[in-house]
Amino acid sequence: MTAQILDGKAIAKTLRAEIRDRVDARSAEGTRPPGLAVILVGNDPASEIYVRGKRRDCEEVGFHSNFQHLSTNVSQLDLEERVVALNHDSSIDGILVQNPLPGHIDESRIIDRIDPRKDVDGFHPYNIGRLALRRPSLRSCTPKGIMQLLEHTGVAIRGLDVTVIGASNHVGRPMGLELLIAGCTVTTAHKFSKDARASVASADIVISAVGKPGLVDKDWIKPGAIVIDVGFTRGEDGKLKGDVVFEDALERASWITPVPGGVGPMTRVAMLQNTLIAADGRIP
Repeated sequence: MTAQILDGKAIAKTLRAEIRDRVDARSAEGTRPPGLAVILVGNDPASEIYVRGKRRDCEEVGFHSNFQHLSTNVSQLDLEERVVALNHDSSIDGILVQNPLPGHIDESRIIDRIDPRKDVDGFHPYNIGRLALRRPSLRSCTPKGIMQLLEHTGVAIRGLDVTVIGASNHVGRPMGLELLIAGCTVTTAHKFSKDARASVASADIVISAVGKPGLVDKDWIKPGAIVIDVGFTRGEDGKLKGDVVFEDALERASWITPVPGGVGPMTRVAMLQNTLIAADGRIP
């Protein structure tokens, strides 16, 4: 068996074209373009690359963008005040604060300050709470992007067994909630799990979001499983690596995402989709 590649880069390109069409239609109706604000704190190289990608995405789909690059020593109060100002900016429909933040910044307080209707990352407790109640509003971007990847396989996932490796607030937890809504049986494996391998080995779908290169090898993967690799770590050789040993999984899985070019582009396009939803006033 050789797995088919879930090309997130290609799928995201198609979705961006659809977003651009909607933005052009808004313009023809005399409606302003959607506005996205991104705040980057410090000089983390990976974050800078990611933010540059978001800027290119905004240009491609015709969004108005407001990018603020702040020094590492910005105060908690100053950052919160900037977020509140964007909440009141009528030209801005979506706000996101790029992670990671410096150690002196309380990330939870920053997320709490974002207007839930502009929380296009989908991290605010209000939006996570709605997802938990099966009444999703603005959905967390990486899980939302992954659900679109799974849809692209054409596999009916209702009733399938899924193991999510990792229980972070940004990926693992909302991912499990998305899959429950879709009718899957969900197991979350984490650092306290006694036998994560056994949970993965019996799963029809494996989603790994740990950031530990080489964690999942072929002995962990059930033949024919769908493998989604969210891991994103730069090795000593400068190359990006996922949680999954790609060459091993390629021999066992039915579908697999590459790193890079799999989940990352879908996360970014989900953020654009959320911004468009907010701009259109289609938030439940």
